Amino acid sequence: MHGTPHIVSDVMTQTVAAIGRGAAFKEIVRMMNDWKVSALPVLEGEGRVVGVVSEADLLHKEEFRDSDGDRSTQSRPLSDLAKAGAVTADELMTSPALTVHADATLAQAARTMAHAKVKRLPVVDEVGMLQGIISRADLLKVFLRDDEEIAEEVRREVVAPLFPSSASAVRVAVRDGVVTLSGRIRDTSLVPVAARLVRAVEGVVDVGFDLTGHRGSSEPTAAPSVRGEDASPS
Repeated sequence: MHGTPHIVSDVMTQTVAAIGRGAAFKEIVRMMNDWKVSALPVLEGEGRVVGVVSEADLLHKEEFRDSDGDRSTQSRPLSDLAKAGAVTADELMTSPALTVHADATLAQAARTMAHAKVKRLPVVDEVGMLQGIISRADLLKVFLRDDEEIAEEVRREVVAPLFPSSASAVRVAVRDGVVTLSGRIRDTSLVPVAARLVRAVEGVVDVGFDLTGHRGSSEPTAAPSVRGEDASPS
């Protein structure tokens, strides 16, 4: 799928706000406010990521401000109570940091974010040095692709190799990221395969089919219209 961003390095932000282990509480708050971010990587040495401080880590101080130190805190994890009294990044950070490599696919980054319930991930090299950061907004950039650009990729990467003998008869239409394949194909059992391949094209929101198939020398048989993974051979 030539010309399409596939990996984290294609969409990540390379200019990253970061802090050292000794950064003070108010310095961290100020930097988050200035950079309009919800988390900051914590670095040591020449730029190795050792942790992340998030808004959630900072909010423990406000959460426990009026607690009596007894009843209202007995059921809370000790780590939360410790962070409520923390004053530096080293005490506040979550470590080891959850990171992603620059050559990871966007799908891998999205799954990591979803499973960990985080909004952004530091991007590191093989030794943990900071290279950038990727956010949910960065992952959504693929849906800004032009409809015709998506259509051209579907024609080249899906229709041409999958339906070589009838590629010219298969029409590709894309509207607001929704792909529709229509026309005549020899084997409608390939429709589920086409559905998976089209969905793999970045920027595709959904896929539907309106195809007519025929087998051997028999009369053409209408293949039912289908959408996405519900595609099934006639």
